Amino acid sequence: MEDTLDALRSLMASHSPKLDALVVPSEDYHQSEYVSARDKRRQFVSGFTGSAGLALITMKEALLWTDGRYFLQAAKELSDKWKLMRIGEDPAVDVWMADNLPKEAAIGVDPWCVSVDTAQRWERAFAKKRQKLVETIKDLVDEVWKNRPPLEINPVIIHPLEFAGCSVMDKLNDLREKLIQEKARGIIITALDEVAWLYNIRGSDISYCPVVNAFAIVTSNSAFFYVDRRKVSSEINSYMEENGIEVREYAAVSSDVTLLASNKLNGTHVELKNDMEINPSEIEITRNGAEETKENTFDLIWADPGSCCYALYSKLDTDKVLLQPSPLALAKAIKNPVELEGLKNAHIRDGAAVVQYLVWLDNQMQEIYGASGYFLEGLGANKKKHSKSKICWLSLSVLLVVAQNALNIFTMTGAYMFLIPILVWFFAMNYDRESRKLTEVTASDKLESFRASKENFRGLSFPTISSVGPNAAIIHYSPHAETCAEFDPDKIYLFDSGAQYVDGTTDITRTVHFGKPSEHEKASYTAVLKGHIDLGNARFPNGTNGQALDILARVPLWKDGLDYRHGTGHGIGSYLNVHEGPHMISFRPQARNVPLQASMTVTDEPGYYEDGNFGIRLENVLIIKKADTKFNFGDKGYLSFEHITWAPYQRKLIDLSLLTSEEIDWLNSYHLKCRDILAPFLTESEKAWLNKATEPVSV
Repeated sequence: MEDTLDALRSLMASHSPKLDALVVPSEDYHQSEYVSARDKRRQFVSGFTGSAGLALITMKEALLWTDGRYFLQAAKELSDKWKLMRIGEDPAVDVWMADNLPKEAAIGVDPWCVSVDTAQRWERAFAKKRQKLVETIKDLVDEVWKNRPPLEINPVIIHPLEFAGCSVMDKLNDLREKLIQEKARGIIITALDEVAWLYNIRGSDISYCPVVNAFAIVTSNSAFFYVDRRKVSSEINSYMEENGIEVREYAAVSSDVTLLASNKLNGTHVELKNDMEINPSEIEITRNGAEETKENTFDLIWADPGSCCYALYSKLDTDKVLLQPSPLALAKAIKNPVELEGLKNAHIRDGAAVVQYLVWLDNQMQEIYGASGYFLEGLGANKKKHSKSKICWLSLSVLLVVAQNALNIFTMTGAYMFLIPILVWFFAMNYDRESRKLTEVTASDKLESFRASKENFRGLSFPTISSVGPNAAIIHYSPHAETCAEFDPDKIYLFDSGAQYVDGTTDITRTVHFGKPSEHEKASYTAVLKGHIDLGNARFPNGTNGQALDILARVPLWKDGLDYRHGTGHGIGSYLNVHEGPHMISFRPQARNVPLQASMTVTDEPGYYEDGNFGIRLENVLIIKKADTKFNFGDKGYLSFEHITWAPYQRKLIDLSLLTSEEIDWLNSYHLKCRDILAPFLTESEKAWLNKATEPVSV
């Protein structure tokens, strides 16, 4: 069978024009972070399964770029045909292409899978050697992907107003006001979570993300929804019609963008709010002393350069495009009161599930492995594991002796039935040992079952990161049943997990040890905890961005010469994507783009990772709120954070001598809140465990 790289190179050679290189991004037609199985083209060609990365194939080389979260994982998953390029350490992909590909080289890419921003950045880099970006008519990866997963037809569902908190008509009216402010007559909406949020719909087209594969176009008096019609029930059709939205086939977005560009896109007219009624041909305005009609000035088409694909952008008149971040990204990020209340409630139920999991895990580790457990640091770990192993070997030895004697009896008497009870006994012993083995996958499955028992549960919000020992150093580790690790009471266990509830999305990380942690592990955990506390306790003026705050979580680690390669915080959706922008807390330059604002959500998740040894991360979801400060310098107004995640931090991993009195006070206060908030959702034995886990501490 022909190698995938060879097959692609053959298509590159026969392409018109001939391609010197082919770019295979991770993204789909909507520039999504997480994509459906049939859109995992970069994973198919490279074998790398992480969510972020870009593959570049030349006639002689195959390279993969990814960020610090995936360095270890990519190094393990890539074959020797691939070269790993570490973002932030190796040259960026556009720089590498410009420097290493020949003059006038043709670099191919599927224009549906690359954003306007990215394509334009590459074209600027290519200019010095007159290299050119070539939009392939077909995706070449699809041409060689013979067993590509089929298209799934999953129904569109309505997200009820009781959870959305704002009607579709109100959202459309707000959006149209933004169009007027920017003198735009229409906007192309490509990000899946923005389409879902705007129209108050949800779906299941992408695992863990309750979105629908769809586009939207909104003009001053029309709205369109581009989706595979097989996903649309009569109820959804009526719902869309009631909200003035016209349903069209998914593929029609291409031709409709062309019509939009020429001002010929017609749809069902909807009534606007009184204060929005405009007639561009009648209203006159004055600019620079000259009279112009509003019809001439309202001629821009709004497209988000970060999420709009190059294929759609290419159909527009570049002189009449407003390339600017989508107004929906910020509107979605600033949660309304209903969404905030839903998120708080979802995190309470989720916290109860996490505590139930910790109680169960503590019992299992003691019972199966003889671990000292969540609270104690005693020796003797692995006692039961070792004794079971001895029993198994003993039973095998006994079986061999008995079998030899039985064989002699069999030859004389033909007594077949003599062996049956012995074989049953042996295999029962062996099965008991295997069935009681605790692995990263069996544990994460149990955690999911606790969540699934909670009200409004709809699934996980991302694949659970359940990682023992060295696997915890792989920042976005994903365990598989065939290869995952067994639990070990002498090693750290990190679990990063979350769920989708109809009233909110959750994301939490805790790191625990069921044996005796080393002093280095304690010091590292404590440094991460200090950064976690210090960021969560920050107060800052309005206008502050996430890059300015990122340092707060790192300083305790920096004092010991430690750090981590990922950002510190991301927004989180309201029954939407677990990673949500446009804001973030990170060292990356894009964290400067959007200031943090009241009613946004953001995670607080510093970490530390030692390759081949262990990993530590602690994560809570925070809500940004107005701060009550003694003064108000510059009349700016100040902001602070409110924790909405509830689960204990493990006492025996904390070196209390390294905490300040303020940090100890915060820890005790947080733990008491955990008790009070989670108690109604726990059994008496679970409450007793939580009470012990949250006992006040002091130096």
